[in-house]
Formats: sequence, C-alpha cells, structure tokens
Amino acid sequence: MAHDVETHKRSQAEYEYAKRKREHEMRGQVATFALMIFLTLIAFTAVVADFSAYYVVPLILLLAAVQVVLQLYYFMHGKEKGHGTPLFFMYGGMLIAFTILVTFVTIIWI
Repeated sequence: MAHDVETHKRSQAEYEYAKRKREHEMRGQVATFALMIFLTLIAFTAVVADFSAYYVVPLILLLAAVQVVLQLYYFMHGKEKGHGTPLFFMYGGMLIAFTILVTFVTIIWI
C-alpha cells in the first residue's frame, strides 16, 4: 500500500556530501558550456574572417564533432555509471556512419 512506503531521512553528512557532489557537477557543466560557446565563436570567426572554404568546412565539422561528444558526455550524463553500454553503441554507430560517409565520398571523388 502507498502508506507503507518507508522514507529515508538523510543525515547531515549525507546531505553535505550530496551538496558538494552537485556543486562539482554544476561547475563541470558550466565549464563545458563555456567551452562549447568558445568553439562556436571560433567557427563563426572562421566564417566571418572569409577564410578559404577548404579550411572552414573541415574546421566546422571538427568543432561540431567535438561539441557532439561533449554534449553526450556531460549534458546527457554519459559520464555517470551505468551509461557505458548505450554510449558504446552510440559512438560505435557514429564511427560506422562516419566510415561509410568517408568511403562514399572517396569513391565519388576519385
């Protein structure tokens, strides 16, 4: 029954530990967010500076790949325990898709 549910009251030490852990995670997320904003600014600067397209396109794709990994690892909680298998399959799928894409591009251009 619903009224038979036991509740666990945290001790002060457990509360302080959880608070420190949340603060540490929040600092990591804010730092990662700032890094992603910086990477985005680099991409915009490369486009606005009117660099060659042969330089800008690979740079933007590289920065986008880095941001995808950061998004999955920090904001989708990929760094937490128990998320290894889904991350393995996501990264494996991305690797296979990238390999197929490079293969088709190579076949078409050569």
